[in-house]
Amino acid sequence: MIIIGGGATGLGVAMDAAKRGFKTVLLEQADFAKGTSSRSTKLVHGGVRYLAQGDVALVREALYERGLLLANAPHLAHNQQFVIPQYRWWDGPFYTIGLKIYDLLSGKLSLGKSMHIGKQEVLRRLPNIREKGLKGGIVYHDGQFDDARLAVNIAQTAAENGAVLLNYCKVKALQKTGGKVSGVIAEDLETGEQYQLQGKTVINATGVFVDEVLQMDNPSAPNMVRPSQGVHLVLDASFLNSSSAVMIPKTSDGRVLFAVPWHNKVLLGTTDTPLDQHSLEPVALEEEINFILNTAGAYLTRAPQRKDVLSVFAGLRPLAAPQKNTGSTKEISRSHKILVADSGLITITGGKWTTFRKMAEDVVDMAIKKGGLLPVNCTTRTLRIHGYQQKPAPAPFDVYGSDAAEIESYIVRNPAMGAKLHPALPYVKAQVIWAVQNEMAVTVEDVLARRLRALFLDAAAAIEMAPAVAALMATVNGKDAAWQQQQVEAFTKMAGHYLLNNENKRRQMPLSA
Repeated sequence: MIIIGGGATGLGVAMDAAKRGFKTVLLEQADFAKGTSSRSTKLVHGGVRYLAQGDVALVREALYERGLLLANAPHLAHNQQFVIPQYRWWDGPFYTIGLKIYDLLSGKLSLGKSMHIGKQEVLRRLPNIREKGLKGGIVYHDGQFDDARLAVNIAQTAAENGAVLLNYCKVKALQKTGGKVSGVIAEDLETGEQYQLQGKTVINATGVFVDEVLQMDNPSAPNMVRPSQGVHLVLDASFLNSSSAVMIPKTSDGRVLFAVPWHNKVLLGTTDTPLDQHSLEPVALEEEINFILNTAGAYLTRAPQRKDVLSVFAGLRPLAAPQKNTGSTKEISRSHKILVADSGLITITGGKWTTFRKMAEDVVDMAIKKGGLLPVNCTTRTLRIHGYQQKPAPAPFDVYGSDAAEIESYIVRNPAMGAKLHPALPYVKAQVIWAVQNEMAVTVEDVLARRLRALFLDAAAAIEMAPAVAALMATVNGKDAAWQQQQVEAFTKMAGHYLLNNENKRRQMPLSA
């Protein structure tokens, strides 16, 4: 199998295919999880919103997959308590009943029972929530995780089972034999060298870019994806001052808003803005930023201001395009869809992080059927993800799971590598060396955005860390001063979009567009 795309879906397919014993190669034009898969709300969830919309089958599937992920990657995914503050008396029974159904759908993989709590208990759990008008609240449980770190670990799991995964390797064209797709032409973006790869099946798992690959196969193919932009703001933990997360189920325009503790910060989001274009580095719109700040300010005793935002990031959800013209993403399917072209090209789109494993299972089953491959059953339901470890290491090594001991041992042998990269964040020099030597980090951005989460936690600190990171990477890879300068400049320019008070003029677009 040749898999195009190194986000959650493509990596999941590579892991599943390799585990079943198929010769597997995955090609990613940038870095693993560079796009949507590193820009989520960091939740492994069934989707309370989808339950309210009556999509019981989607919620049941997601809750089952949520349970599997927390069991298979406990070093990265954990149980997170949520509180829905109640300001209208009828919200109490409405959400309590709905979340009891949510609990029932999760079955034996439930993370904890939902329950109604009184006003004083809400204030105890959420000391910074607005007290005026507060009637009580509803507690429920969902999962939380580190998306980019999970992507790296899935890639490692796939590699350990025999898959070959290449980042910075862009598919330029599809090869055909007798009208059937039989391989790809790919370019190594670091060297410019081109390769012709042959495969019995080619899988298009490129997220918001699936239409480009479909049109390589058939220039007149209709678009399958309608991108929807989600924006998140990151604040200091003091704004929430709680280990519980907050879910606002219905904001002024009907969207859900979360305030979630994450890596000792607070993540606010997300927006849901339909777009007609997409890119590898989407930019938050002013209207989206203002919506999040205003909504959070209506519920928190300390209203966040622009100056308080440590990082702002945007991601594009690859939603399956509707069959009728609509401006609402609520009418666009969250379920994944698999399309098999006349040429045999298999495309998967839609879905979400929580269901990545099931999506991969469905795709590989389809590839076996359409590619005439030897039938082998899926075994990933109980496959432990690389780094699996029940007992967490101390931060910042907790996300490495079983690899943490090796990093700590390296620091013992090289004490200078235990020095912090920046006083505002917990990351140390040894993590940069590890990322280059063991996690296929190629650029400063790969390290600071996805192997470490510095860019997403504190963009200004990440920019200040860039020269030290470039210097460390250069010592491992034998790069010169010119490479270091180029890397720092490129990262600084890109990271400017994550700074709220930067010089970059933001595009203007009404949220109702």
